[in-house]
Parts: sequence; structure tokens; C-alpha cells
Amino acid sequence: MINRMDMIQIAVFSDVHGNLPALNAVLEDMEKRGIQQKFCLGDLVDFAPWGNEVTEKITHLNIPCLMGNHDERIAFNIPVVPLSKHSQEETEARFIAIDHSKQHITKENKRFLSTLPFHLKLNYKVGKKHWNIQLVHSSLSSNDTYLYESENDEVFTAMLKESRSDVVVMGHTHLSFKKSFENNKWAINCGSVGRSKEENRLASYLVLTMSEEQIIPEIIQIAYPLEETVHAIEESGIPNYYADFLRNEQALML
Repeated sequence: MINRMDMIQIAVFSDVHGNLPALNAVLEDMEKRGIQQKFCLGDLVDFAPWGNEVTEKITHLNIPCLMGNHDERIAFNIPVVPLSKHSQEETEARFIAIDHSKQHITKENKRFLSTLPFHLKLNYKVGKKHWNIQLVHSSLSSNDTYLYESENDEVFTAMLKESRSDVVVMGHTHLSFKKSFENNKWAINCGSVGRSKEENRLASYLVLTMSEEQIIPEIIQIAYPLEETVHAIEESGIPNYYADFLRNEQALML
């Protein structure tokens, strides 16, 4: 067992996507665990109606945050490009949902999104050991690259080597995973707070516990008032596609 005096804990989360009830639940859980240092990997906006409130909560709490691909799109009015992996229904819903964010984001919040950093490198000293933690939204070279657990190990070990880090933490895919390598190296996806693609649709985030000897990563998944988010989507100008997605009714029938 690690003595709490000889360890450091941080929390990393990503992909809130305007889902304020999910963010509140995750932050409350972090507080219950006594985790003071929190980091966000981006994508504060799109797909749920609280993009402004989520952004303002991040700024009010002074949580360091990266620029996700959705944040960049809203901040700089980047055109939406259809993706081959999306169905026609999702493609049409995506255009409307992102336009909803562009229409409703405040100037102040848009300016904040435009100033977010692309990467963040952390160094923690525990005893005589220095741990290097590389935070990215999706990869070192892009904030819109889809890296899944099924990728070859070489993809992740190359990221660890290039960043000279012990741990690379990413988001973007909305699917959490942990991959361990030699010499206590890790590649981790912390999942999504507000738009999980995992069957349970729970809000996910990562806790990293660092001691002098090792790093222990834990993916935390918690429930939140999902129906509150669903109803808010249905009452907004955001397509009901995203409410149905959160309900995941097809999975519930299996």
C-alpha cells in the first residue's frame, strides 16, 4: 500500500462536449477523492447545450485545458467536413449540432477556446523519481487522429519515445483504455466525460497515482443525471440524434 504522504494523484478528463451534468458529477467525484490537480484534454463544446457553461466552469476553476478538435473548429469557424465513418443521419445531425455551438458560443468563451494549448507536458518529482506525463487531445501531431486500443503497440511506444515521457494520456475517441509497456510506461485513453461511446454511457476520467516506484492508472466511470442532459438536448436546437445516442436504447434492449 502506498502512503499518501509518498504519492501524488492527478485527474485527467476529456471530451465534455457541452454536457454540464456529466462534468459536475465527475468534478464532484474528484473532490470526494481529494484530488486537487485536474487537467482537461479538450473538446468542451458541441452535442449538448451547455458549451458556454462548461467553458466558464473550466475557466472559473482554473483547470488547465488543451484545444480539442471541436474547440478549434468553434474558435476559428473551421468548416465541418463529412466523415466517411458517419452515417447519413449522423452527418446531418453533426452539421446542425456544430452550427448550434457556433451560434450560441459567447465572444469571451470563443476567445478562450482560441488560446488553448495543443499539448501539455507535466513533470512530477516523487522522492528521487521524476515522472514525465504527456497530455494530448488525440496524438502528438494532430488533435483529430483516432488512436484505439487495437493499434499496434509500436504506435504508442513511438509516442512515448518522441515525447520522452513515461505516460501519454489522450482522449478524442470517447473509448477508454490502458496499455502498459516495459519500464512502467503507459499509453492511456481517459475516455469521455460527456459523450461516452462505451456501452454503459458512464462519464469516464483517469486518476494517475504516482509513487517513487511506480505509476498506477485507474479509469473511473460514474453515473450522472443522464436524463437531464437528454431532455435539455431535446428542448434545444440540437438534433435528438444526440439524445438517443446517450440513452443508447439499442444497447439497453440487448
